[in-house]
Amino acid sequence: MSPTLMRIGQYRFFFNSREEPRIHVHIQSTDGVAKFWLEPIVALATSYNIQSRDLLKIEKMVKEHRDEFREAWCQHFTV
Repeated sequence: MSPTLMRIGQYRFFFNSREEPRIHVHIQSTDGVAKFWLEPIVALATSYNIQSRDLLKIEKMVKEHRDEFREAWCQHFTV
């Protein structure tokens, strides 16, 4: 199960259930996918087919919504 957390423009922010214990968020766009760690700091984990300038935009969005993503992670994975 991959619950969608939010959509911003062409970007879908989601989790992959039971993938790994470290808190992170996946982002899918029309061009590719990326994964950002949320702790201890927001940092790019992986990306595929997303340009650097778009990764910077995505990173900014992840930072702006970090607390929401962390809260959603805790609710989703402690149920």
